[in-house]
Amino acid sequence: MNMKRRVFLKGTLASSAVAVAVGAGLITPRAVLAAWPKSAFEATSVNEAMSGLFGTDLAPGSNDIKVDAPDIAENGAVVPVTVTTTLPKVESITIISEKNRTPLVASFNLSSKADGMISTRIKMGESSNVIAVVKAGGKLYSARKEVKVTIGGCGG
Repeated sequence: MNMKRRVFLKGTLASSAVAVAVGAGLITPRAVLAAWPKSAFEATSVNEAMSGLFGTDLAPGSNDIKVDAPDIAENGAVVPVTVTTTLPKVESITIISEKNRTPLVASFNLSSKADGMISTRIKMGESSNVIAVVKAGGKLYSARKEVKVTIGGCGG
C-alpha cells in the first residue's frame, strides 16, 4: 500500500516540476510531428488527394490487396475497415472514401518490418467505394470495396 503512495507522490512531484518549468519559460513545448501532406487531406476529389499524397492519379488494381469492410454499414459514423496485403516491401497503406467531402481518410506509413495490415474505423457521409492504396517497393497498387451506408455519417 505504501508503495502505491510513494509512486503517486513521485509522479505528482515530477508533474509539478515540469509545469513550473514550462510556466517559467525554461521549457518551451513544441509540436514534434512529422510533416503531413495538408493539401492531400484537404482535397475534395480522389484524384486531388492522390496527387497531393503521391503525385499521381489512382493506382492500378491488385488482387494482392484485400479490403474488408461491411457490405452495408448501419452507421456511417463508425465503419470498420481492415486492409491486408501480401505485397512485399509495403511502405504505406492509404484509405480513401470516394464520396466523402474530403476523400482521404487515413494514410499509414509502415516500417520495413511491419506486416502489410491496418485496421481502423472510418466515417462515411454516404454510400461509396472505399479505396485502399498500397505503396510497396516504390510502386502504387489499389483495391476497392463498395459500402452502402444506411444512416448518417459525416454528412448527416
